[in-house]
Amino acid sequence: MALLQEWREYAYGVDINSREGKAIWDKYFEQEKSIYEQLLAAPDEVVTGTVQQLADKYGMELNYMAGFLDGINESLKEANPIEEMDADTTVKLDIDLEQLYYHMVEAKADWLYELPAWDNLLTPERRKELYREQKKSGTVVKEKKVGRNDPCPCGSGKKYKFCCGRA
Repeated sequence: MALLQEWREYAYGVDINSREGKAIWDKYFEQEKSIYEQLLAAPDEVVTGTVQQLADKYGMELNYMAGFLDGINESLKEANPIEEMDADTTVKLDIDLEQLYYHMVEAKADWLYELPAWDNLLTPERRKELYREQKKSGTVVKEKKVGRNDPCPCGSGKKYKFCCGRA
């Protein structure tokens, strides 16, 4: 079984509100924050190694590292083969900082997008811009509804109810 599938069954197979679920996710979030602090402290360094080597480097269990790699994958310049990775799969963490910040906001992970390291990486203006951009992306904007007595949008000059509004 691939590592990612094992992680998903382990982490998502338990009710997040149960004691066991909270313990799993609290441990994960604490370790995730620690790794991001290290990665953001050296943003130009591209971390490479097998999944097992990275787990050892960051003091993380292998299945938790699979979860971390799943979370960061869409913020990388080049995605890793996370669906079929095993302990010996070589992965590369070449981070796109703006994408990473955007996805942290998307995940509502304020403990990550409010890390002090961001002050040296992205300007406050750019962070606000990315924050707004992400929040806007989830906003559904309804188009103005055409009223029965409004001019028909087809351009005929007739009222909507006598033109395209007929059933």
